[in-house]
Amino acid sequence: MAQKAFRVAEHATAPSSSAREHAGGVVVPFRQKLLSHHRHYLATWLTASEKMGILDASIESSPDQQTADPSLVVIWVRENADPAYLISLRGPYWVLTDCLRDNELGRYRTFSEALHTIRPVLPLHASA
Repeated sequence: MAQKAFRVAEHATAPSSSAREHAGGVVVPFRQKLLSHHRHYLATWLTASEKMGILDASIESSPDQQTADPSLVVIWVRENADPAYLISLRGPYWVLTDCLRDNELGRYRTFSEALHTIRPVLPLHASA
């Protein structure tokens, strides 16, 4: 189950050449990571979204990740045994990917915006 999510994660976390170079210079993006308030927000969101078909979520490390900090959130829905969504970090953005269709759904500045796109069960002003 999670192997498909990791295949999608490898594709979703690969940096593009256009993002690395800009006007002849090199752009170094700031790298975010999952913090304790993200974990708390995920737990709150998961509890609130259970009635809307979300089954479970886990925080994982990417297979090609070089640091010990986990950077992937894998989300399952009741209707499918395979992971449904993947939230990964790419520079300053939280990238939401539909794992079932291997399709990037969007890039968000906050973790809460990415979760809100999946199921809008919490107010956005409680940012994470």
